[in-house]
Amino acid sequence: MVMAASAAMIVAVAGPSAARAQEVTTAPPPPSNSTMLVNEIQSLQAQMRQMQGEIEELQHQLQQLQQSGKDQYIDLDSRIGKLEHGQPAAAASAPAASNPSAVAGPAPAATAAPMSAADQAAAQTAYDAAFKALRDSNYVDSARGFRTFIDKYPQSPLVSNAYYWLGSSYQVTQNYKPALAAFSTLLRQYPDSSKAAEAQLRVADCQIALRQYSAARHTLQAAIAAHPGSQLAKQARDKLQDIPAGKQ
Repeated sequence: MVMAASAAMIVAVAGPSAARAQEVTTAPPPPSNSTMLVNEIQSLQAQMRQMQGEIEELQHQLQQLQQSGKDQYIDLDSRIGKLEHGQPAAAASAPAASNPSAVAGPAPAATAAPMSAADQAAAQTAYDAAFKALRDSNYVDSARGFRTFIDKYPQSPLVSNAYYWLGSSYQVTQNYKPALAAFSTLLRQYPDSSKAAEAQLRVADCQIALRQYSAARHTLQAAIAAHPGSQLAKQARDKLQDIPAGKQ
């Protein structure tokens, strides 16, 4: 009986110990350094993928902004199918900007001899080629094409438009002095052109870029006076606010 009691006591003591040993044996091992490193790498890779997506979205937004800035100078309106063939819309007379760098150009088409049918076709082809270069963002080719067109076909009714697009070709590449000269020539020689009103804003843009702030204020104030209540006048007022205060 003593021996049986002793055995029972041994079993009773050993039971919990065995259970604890079993728990220790079956518990999962702590993560090793290599496992932690793998987890960190996977987390970093996930963060990199997220950042890459954000970068791609920002690149897309930048491309949209660049395209929007380009479209500012290439306003393909409903009449582009006719390539602005003629009949310039009546626009309010726009005063020419007072700028000594404005270059002289050919006499207005109204006083020139009429063009032959062959010359008109050739002029249209040259104009189309220059405009296509501008639309394709080949600004060097478009500037050269419009300059050649103006020199070769000064009697064409498209000359006033060519001056506008010539100035735009220079402006978009930040060649502000020749751009200012082209826009100023348009305003001086073709004040009734459908492009004259918009050319006033372009003149002011170039003057601001060249830090000719006093001249830019004069140009914008003249545009507001010539087109009261119009969208162009609103744009001119906005540009006036952008000119640094106290700058001459």
